[in-house]
Amino acid sequence: MSSTEQGAAGPAGTDVPSPRIADVEQQLVSFVRLLRRVNAETAREMHPDLEPSVYGLLVRISDTGGSRVTDLATYYGVGKPTVSRQVAMLERVGLVARTTDPEDARASVIALTPDGARRLAAVRAARHERLTTLLAPWSEEDLEAFARLLGRFNDLMR
Repeated sequence: MSSTEQGAAGPAGTDVPSPRIADVEQQLVSFVRLLRRVNAETAREMHPDLEPSVYGLLVRISDTGGSRVTDLATYYGVGKPTVSRQVAMLERVGLVARTTDPEDARASVIALTPDGARRLAAVRAARHERLTTLLAPWSEEDLEAFARLLGRFNDLMR
């Protein structure tokens, strides 16, 4: 393996990434851009006023059965005001509602409304169908490898 492939010393002793790492970075940038577009489309399917980032927020609320704003902010690594603003928008369009936290009456839990649960289930099913169609040409082995490697990468990023 050449020093270029292994990573060479760059200015001030920094490492220059290998071409493989540069390829991974390029593919990640492309993937994030495409995922943002898909999330924007998905959010608009639920309601025309929704921001792309709220799809993930709704999925997390659904998966947890309800969450505090502070827990959502911690999970996503963003500030509480950001999540509060998104939750307020979701409340305005009727997709989530606040209830008193049974463990702490001073706090609120954000949960999906029946309409929010129905809409989220519909867009999740549509996303699953799109993925099924998109990945239909892939072998079971390719799908397993992709899921395993993506999971491994996500674990590293956590």
